Amino acid sequence: MFDELNKYQEWDHFFFKASDNLNKICNAPTDKSGVYLVYALKDGKIELVYIGRSGKVGSDGKIIVRSAGIGGIKDRIVSGHQFGKVARRISWPNQIKFEKIEALDIYWYITHNEKYQDCPRILENKLIQKYVDIYGELPRWNKKG
Repeated sequence: MFDELNKYQEWDHFFFKASDNLNKICNAPTDKSGVYLVYALKDGKIELVYIGRSGKVGSDGKIIVRSAGIGGIKDRIVSGHQFGKVARRISWPNQIKFEKIEALDIYWYITHNEKYQDCPRILENKLIQKYVDIYGELPRWNKKG
């Protein structure tokens, strides 16, 4: 669905269950920025439930990494707020239990290297717009803040 992600060579994914420690299981880097997609696995189906990002472009045109060295995209995935003013390491297990989701499959993509400096915010907006164009609405968890 998102062919624009194919150019990024630094990416990976991990599975997360309600019983896991998100900080330990998240394999995203702490010193880079990018976008991430969260898929819910439930009843043999896979649903894209959230599109997020970490980082932005500074006034000098370079990518700003969230708390470089100790944060990055990993910190945004683990400690970013969702479902109220609660860090995802707490809110995601609660939401998984509430929705009876078996696991989340989180894909992350680094959007900057020597070849390109793609703004995570702009890419996130493009991905969300593409999703809306196809499905007519935002991914479920993007609606819930």
